[in-house]
Amino acid sequence: MTTLLQINASIHNGNGQSSQLANQFVATFKDRHPDATILVRDVAAAEPVPHLNAERFGAFIAKPEQRSAAQHAIVEYSDQLIRELKEASVIVIGLPMYNFGVPSQLKAYFDHIARAGVTFAYTEQGPKGLLTGKKAYVFAARGGVYAGTPLDTQTSYVRDFLRFLGIVDVEFVYAEGLNMGPQSKEAGLARAGAHIARLAA
Repeated sequence: MTTLLQINASIHNGNGQSSQLANQFVATFKDRHPDATILVRDVAAAEPVPHLNAERFGAFIAKPEQRSAAQHAIVEYSDQLIRELKEASVIVIGLPMYNFGVPSQLKAYFDHIARAGVTFAYTEQGPKGLLTGKKAYVFAARGGVYAGTPLDTQTSYVRDFLRFLGIVDVEFVYAEGLNMGPQSKEAGLARAGAHIARLAA
């Protein structure tokens, strides 16, 4: 059975444009796969992921038998995020752009799922991702127009991070120019909607 994990990273919860685009895609996906299991993880608004600090990082690298109760709780939280990711064969990310980068809460989520020996391994040839065989869709909503320019740091960062974990089949859908006037917003959302329709077909 197919499992889809939807990760929303908008601080506006379901009202964010990136979340709405992700919801639109997931709705079409459910129509095509009525038996699919849909998991939703809101990393920014409903259930913000704590930012990485020395205490949390220390818990990750401590030997299991030497972890304190507090450290075990931190690792169990990370393990739950990773279990969701491992279960999913399809990953959907709603990705807003804040000040030219990814939301800090999404970065925190990435920090909690990148665990040596769990989601990637260090080898003599370099890091090897352990989460293979998955398909990812990223719905990127931007106020301006950045795709294909040096100011688009999101695309390469997210693609490289997912590849680091072994997720190499990644498709981006862009909705840009959303803060450049009503016509630009309408056109940007229409292009993204058309892209979603092509994916559904």
